[in-house]
Amino acid sequence: MGVSDWTGASLPWSEDLTALKERISGLFRRAEPRRQVGLLLEGLIGGAERKNGWQLAEYAGDPAPWRMQALLGRTVWDQEKARDICRDYVVERLGDPSGVLILDETGFVKKGRHSVGVARQYSGTAGRIENCQIGVFLSYASPKGHALIDRRLYLPKDWIEDAERRKTAGVPDDVQFATKPKIGTTMVAAALEAGVPCAWVLGDSVYGSDKSLRVMLESRDTPYVLAVRGNERLIMGDFHTHAAQDLAADLPKGAWRRLPAGEGSKGPRLYDWARLRLMRLQSPPWDHWLLIRRSIANPTEMAFYVTFGPHATDLKELAAVAGLRWTIEECFQSAKGETGLDHCEARSWHGWHRHMTLSMLALAFLAGLRARLKETQIEIASGKANKRSLSAGA
Repeated sequence: MGVSDWTGASLPWSEDLTALKERISGLFRRAEPRRQVGLLLEGLIGGAERKNGWQLAEYAGDPAPWRMQALLGRTVWDQEKARDICRDYVVERLGDPSGVLILDETGFVKKGRHSVGVARQYSGTAGRIENCQIGVFLSYASPKGHALIDRRLYLPKDWIEDAERRKTAGVPDDVQFATKPKIGTTMVAAALEAGVPCAWVLGDSVYGSDKSLRVMLESRDTPYVLAVRGNERLIMGDFHTHAAQDLAADLPKGAWRRLPAGEGSKGPRLYDWARLRLMRLQSPPWDHWLLIRRSIANPTEMAFYVTFGPHATDLKELAAVAGLRWTIEECFQSAKGETGLDHCEARSWHGWHRHMTLSMLALAFLAGLRARLKETQIEIASGKANKRSLSAGA
């Protein structure tokens, strides 16, 4: 849904967009790139079918794409400060004490070998090994909505060790090899240090099986629900390690409860859930559990989570929190379908991060509009309900 789809809504979206453009334009010294970044944002939010240089230029009324390309390449500006603007913007509009941070990655299929970070590697997006780039992303979700707030390109070791390719793609000298979990841990820590309101941190098994992420979160007393593989070895109260899948197989029938993991397109997404207390590694009021989700249609199909949270947390809350991980998949789908996340033509390190950041900022703008529209609809419905109540009383 782009800006053109909001013309019938009674929301001052044009004023909001002007304010956002003013915030991002503060990163530029000269008037020309300040104007150009505003035009680029309009194109990402607007109705251009492809968010590439030519079509964004056409949307902006430019005769050629070189101004758009220069903005992502040669122009001097700080994309990390732009990332901070995006994160702050999301918190301002969607921030809530019950909000969650979610880690995940997505792939960008590419031809050739010159785009920064491209390699033959597994892409969960494609479900197979592809010639692609992999980006690690952090999203924020609350009852008000969800959006992406951080991004980092994963560089395979072959890229890190190839000085010529690094130089050609403009990879900074201080960028060293980092695993996806290490990148994710750094992003979550930065969000927490920036004061992002966060009740839980979520991630799939790539991140959940990395103990350094868990240790970092526990050191900050930050609850988490992190997926792990079925063969994850966990320490139980008997001081022995057990595979998560073996623990699930030994559970009696009465250990399972049927609970929703959020709303789906056809109503509540129901699963059978159970949990087991892990050996207590923290002092009260904190506790650890193995959380298990089992398919109703196929009971052999299970998902496993290591969790850390207040000792009074019940199973229903853990199931609901685990179900929020799907929101980052919706962020990817929306960003790729609406704001051109996967339309990046830049081959350089800075160009990739700049394109992703501006696409994320456009997505944040749309998420903010949706939150405002939802709030307005609730207010209207509440006003109508009050009128009916007064009429009935009269």
